[in-house]
Amino acid sequence: MPAKPAQLVLEDGSVFRGESFGADVVSTGEVVFSTAMTGYQEMLTDPSFAGQVLVLTYPLAGNYGINAEDVESKRIQVAGLVVHEACDAPSHWRSTQTLGEYLASENVPGIAGVDTRALTRKLRTAGVMMGAMTSDETPDEALARLRSAPKYGDVDLVRGVSTDEPYEWESDEPQRHVVVVDDGVKYNIMRLLADRGCRVTALPPDADAETILALSPDGILFSPGPGDPKFLDYQVATVRSLIGKAPILGICLGHQVLGRAFGAETFKLKFGHRGANHPVQDVATGRVHITAQNHGYAVDPDGLSSDIEVSQVHLNDGTCEGLRHRSEPVISIQYHSEASPGPLDNVYVFDRFVQMMEEASHG
Repeated sequence: MPAKPAQLVLEDGSVFRGESFGADVVSTGEVVFSTAMTGYQEMLTDPSFAGQVLVLTYPLAGNYGINAEDVESKRIQVAGLVVHEACDAPSHWRSTQTLGEYLASENVPGIAGVDTRALTRKLRTAGVMMGAMTSDETPDEALARLRSAPKYGDVDLVRGVSTDEPYEWESDEPQRHVVVVDDGVKYNIMRLLADRGCRVTALPPDADAETILALSPDGILFSPGPGDPKFLDYQVATVRSLIGKAPILGICLGHQVLGRAFGAETFKLKFGHRGANHPVQDVATGRVHITAQNHGYAVDPDGLSSDIEVSQVHLNDGTCEGLRHRSEPVISIQYHSEASPGPLDNVYVFDRFVQMMEEASHG
């Protein structure tokens, strides 16, 4: 049976045609691209991609299938997937499904056969924009539907990907207790903390300082997540109340929340940083780290209080990639130290966090 024609219609009226795979449903989202060459399953299940149509720049997806282990949350989070070629005959000993079967099982649409080079170039030139995926509408009908849909930056996406109730992630031999404020945490963050002897308690994003401290944490982590950090200004007050009470680590969206807590503004990047090969330089040492990234907003360091310094910068565009408190055990990073997908060069951040907790416990 021939594949059904499908199309992605951008808000400027551009149309990118291909063939439907996955679920045959309509969808809308902010269209973004990732330059990672592998890790499509981790990207699909990364809560930071909620509300977005993901375009993969690597021309082949699905060649090693889908397995039960490489998930970063409880479901597929993207609004849709766009690829140049979708492999329907994967080869890997852990594979249990094709990429198309996986998308279909969770009612998420995909389009294959798209000129993803042209699409990526469009997004790099014009900036990310909203898009509509469809196989049953004309471009004009899809565009009309798109124009009536809410913009990505107008939606509080964290509420849809975080937890409503506290939950635990156990370690075999816990030596420390970390409280994670779950804005859309990836499983690998908790896996890496557990590997380092940390029992993790994840709390909803609106957990206040009193609730967090009542759990007697050795450390507090503000997690990655989707959307505009302006929707999390209730966390800003929480962060300020926690300074000096326990070591704090902010990752990605958590980094942006910490930046806002220390007086900075955040702003939207033209096409964001998404991929597994972003160069970040440590200001103090000059060392360059190759990082995994997934964010569309950045911290403007101009408004930072004198207590905070920029610790790392992105070498491609000079944006702020890390913050450090000058006198308290508080650090943040804009990239994904837990990778998944991406290089594992930066898991040292979790070692540093553990060291911060050890030093705090010894006064």
